[in-house]
Amino acid sequence: MLPRPRLLVTNDDGVDAIGLHVLAEAMTELGDVVVVAPHTEFSGSGAALGALHLMRPEVRQVVIDGVDESWAVNGPPGLCVMLARLGCFGKIDLVVSGINPGANVGRAIYHSGTVGAALTARNGGVSGVAVSQAVAGFGVEGQGWDEMIADQQWSSAAAVASSVVGALLADLPEEPVVVNVNVPNLPLGRMRGWREATIARLPPRTVSTGRLDPVAGRKGVFTVHMEWGSQWVLPSETDSGAIERDEVTISFLSRIVADDRPDLHAVGTAVADRLATARQPEGSREDSYTPGA
Repeated sequence: MLPRPRLLVTNDDGVDAIGLHVLAEAMTELGDVVVVAPHTEFSGSGAALGALHLMRPEVRQVVIDGVDESWAVNGPPGLCVMLARLGCFGKIDLVVSGINPGANVGRAIYHSGTVGAALTARNGGVSGVAVSQAVAGFGVEGQGWDEMIADQQWSSAAAVASSVVGALLADLPEEPVVVNVNVPNLPLGRMRGWREATIARLPPRTVSTGRLDPVAGRKGVFTVHMEWGSQWVLPSETDSGAIERDEVTISFLSRIVADDRPDLHAVGTAVADRLATARQPEGSREDSYTPGA
């Protein structure tokens, strides 16, 4: 009999988040689960690790019902995954991150700690799955508040996550992959289907304006007041558009690669000129300074 795969489950909402616990329980049907999650909320942290020389990473054991091994880390999800990559929690076959309340689609992907954990996994040679769920009636950039997530259909997102993870484990690719999964906040039977989606330029709704409001009694100190803009109607083939149409979205995220920009050769030329000037002997530089000149 083949050994059960070992799954690391993490999130960016903190080790006490309901979505994490529901996801971890669902993953126990597919493998041996170790939860390694931030000790508090780190939403919007992307793939950040934090200032390790200041934080002095600390890990403590916690108890999560139904999970044999659980840890809380005093840092973001990217750090949780990096510590796993270094061998702190034994061999890991797959990283599963979520369930995040709030879709991580469009440009929200850049900032999502949920997705950042999966990206960090791939950087360490392990595939990662990021699982997020729309918040009904409010397409915010990867965020959801307590009063808005009281009726989240966590079990629906967990069921979709189980299907995705089960398929991956059945045939893990040689080249690690990041799978970004977004699930409507609906019972499974009411979802319209699924789509392998492109990444939209925008999430369904964005912050449109911001202003600085002075803090009374604190000279030079301001709070930032932000206003949400109108909801965007985005193409159905995009992740943002599909999730708003009650479809499950699956997107395979590429690595960051260099872009060929022949229109920007002047940038390299400017650096070459600066380096060439620096190599000239003292006194022979055209821009050398002569006292009294």
